[in-house]
Amino acid sequence: MNSKKLNVLFLCTGNSARSQMAEGLLRHFAGERFEAYSAGLTPKGLNPLAVKAMAELGIDISAQQSKDVGVYLGRLFVHSLIIVCDHAAQHCPSIWPGMRSRIVWPIPDPASAQGAEEERLQKFREARDQIAALLKEWLAENGAETGAR
Repeated sequence: MNSKKLNVLFLCTGNSARSQMAEGLLRHFAGERFEAYSAGLTPKGLNPLAVKAMAELGIDISAQQSKDVGVYLGRLFVHSLIIVCDHAAQHCPSIWPGMRSRIVWPIPDPASAQGAEEERLQKFREARDQIAALLKEWLAENGAETGAR
């Protein structure tokens, strides 16, 4: 953990898709300025379709692990807490040591999609692209270049 970087924690219910993709995207866009973390209220393991959707952009999140929010609670100064689902927004801690901002992005859960793999993968792409757009906007508001292509 680099003390010069600001810590950003992405939180969702299962820490299997949305928060994992957000963690990978922030590292890709502005890893030199931010330290990205993700966690869930009830971790379910990294979803293979999240890994696949990110790989389409050339971002490898396959080594990331699903973590319980308790891993960071009281142990990590979180400058920005970004919650990527409504359920987590209602049930997660609202105060963190060092927190400057708490943001909620209610992104639909792609892991709940039904159908053939290609149909489900499309929901992961949609969530990924929505997170990427919100992150780029957030980075611009916070004066960080994205480095995105």
